[in-house]
Amino acid sequence: MVLFLKVFNFHFQKPYMKSILLSLSFLFIAFTSLAQGIHLNLFLGTSNYSGDLQEKRFTFSQSHLAGGAGLSFDVTKQFSISTSFKLGKVSADDSKGKNVSRNLSFFTSIAEFSVEGQYFFKPVGEHPLTPYIFLGLAVYHFNPYAFDSTGKKYYLHPLGTEGEGYVAGRSEYKLTELAIPMGAGVKLSLTDKMNVGFEIGIRRLFTDYLDDVSSTYVDPNAILTNRGAKALEFAYRGGELKGGSETYPTGKVRGNPIYKDWYYFTGLTLSFKLGNNLFGKSDDGARKRKLGKRKQLDCPGRVL
Repeated sequence: MVLFLKVFNFHFQKPYMKSILLSLSFLFIAFTSLAQGIHLNLFLGTSNYSGDLQEKRFTFSQSHLAGGAGLSFDVTKQFSISTSFKLGKVSADDSKGKNVSRNLSFFTSIAEFSVEGQYFFKPVGEHPLTPYIFLGLAVYHFNPYAFDSTGKKYYLHPLGTEGEGYVAGRSEYKLTELAIPMGAGVKLSLTDKMNVGFEIGIRRLFTDYLDDVSSTYVDPNAILTNRGAKALEFAYRGGELKGGSETYPTGKVRGNPIYKDWYYFTGLTLSFKLGNNLFGKSDDGARKRKLGKRKQLDCPGRVL
């Protein structure tokens, strides 16, 4: 797990990491105790987001490497319950979009734990290609940051760049939130115990601050008084551009609060069957066929 975190350049507070590792350990024990219909699922792909700094609903522009692992349990031949832990990163920069003069940017790592219901349109393994859809509930952690003009990194949440926590009507946003994961994919059976696939999963969020941008520019004096000069520097960065306006745009649009942010994972999946078939039909049939062959090979009993 530590190597996995380093590969994806993920920064996470130790108390949260201990809780996640403990939860995953109990979850693994609970599932393996069922001893049948269990699959180990691996994911490798990209992560990206849609929001105030990335206007396209779906794009591979400015995407990052993402990965994950989890377990799934067959409830029926066409429905399963899946749990997974994914790590990813999202970012966006106005210099690569349409609103260049705003000159904002952000980065954030994302850690997500989800529980999903998966519906397969055909029983997996009985057909070469099996399409499926999924819907569930997830908890995720994020912490947006950016770099100042000297290249020094600053986390944006404590700065309150839009008056969160000190301007009336603007409360601080939480860094750990719930999300609704949903999406679709397809699996290709390689053997009766292994399959590969492709999956697209979007996350419906309940916050507009994944990118630390949501509403309008607040009074610069309020920012200076409550959070200091560095917060004001990150609140408005248009003046850093060559020919950019030095006038702070109090009250003008900084983001769009009507539409919440989204993030999504896109990539390849690899699944291994760990337990016996939940329904036992195919396994029982195989055992009966083997038993029949053995009987055919037996010598006839001696007649007395």
